[in-house]
Amino acid sequence: MISRRALLIGGGAGAVAVAGAVVERTRLRRLLGWTGPDGVVPEVKPVPVSVTRRRSAARGCSVDVVTMNAVTGFPVCVVLHGRGNNARGMVTLGLPAFLAAARAKLTVVAVDGGDSYWVPRSPADDPQKMLSDELPGWLREAGLGEPRAVLGISMGCFGGLVYARQAGLPAAVLSPALFRSWDDARTVDAFADEAHWSSYEPLRHPLPSRFGVWCGEEDPFYDAARELAPHAETAVFDHGEHTDGYWRRVLPDAFGYLGRVLG
Repeated sequence: MISRRALLIGGGAGAVAVAGAVVERTRLRRLLGWTGPDGVVPEVKPVPVSVTRRRSAARGCSVDVVTMNAVTGFPVCVVLHGRGNNARGMVTLGLPAFLAAARAKLTVVAVDGGDSYWVPRSPADDPQKMLSDELPGWLREAGLGEPRAVLGISMGCFGGLVYARQAGLPAAVLSPALFRSWDDARTVDAFADEAHWSSYEPLRHPLPSRFGVWCGEEDPFYDAARELAPHAETAVFDHGEHTDGYWRRVLPDAFGYLGRVLG
């Protein structure tokens, strides 16, 4: 089997040829409509959104905390964004409208996590410590309860599964960016070395007791996501790529799962 590392950076002419074939196959499937339809943001009035700026000692910087549907007494779901994104990007993705359309009795909170897969690349920047030690206090100050669930998207699934396991929370993970080997993991330049990656990689540790997984069959992380399926309460695999369109398609199902788990 050609590793994802070979597909991403090439390993000589053979790897380049295989990578090109995979890209061409995905492009052809897209043209034929075989990667599934893009989801759309519901045309409803979105739930209220507020943004506050907090100083995170754990991350060594200020971060945005974006709160959607803040209602006292509603369970809080923490959303962890993907690589190259941030907390405000979860609003752009359409979460406030999806919450409104689902009439979800759920408060969603997103916070900036950087690009280190939500794990500490150095002691000076520790997103996991921010989630465990600082976020609960920020929520209390806003009149909200403790985190009750986690929703991760792409890179956010890596950190989300780590966080959910350590905090004992249920999780919903969309297109989980996980790595089956160090050769794959090193390509993203998010981990100090193999030992650092291995100490956090969700596929190498016990998983949360309750979680659901959604991933497209044309997603580059599909094979890794399949390894989660035997342990998940809900595992949905259908045609789809690693895109906003796919995440918008499956978000209603993911919120439905979280509603059932928290209900």
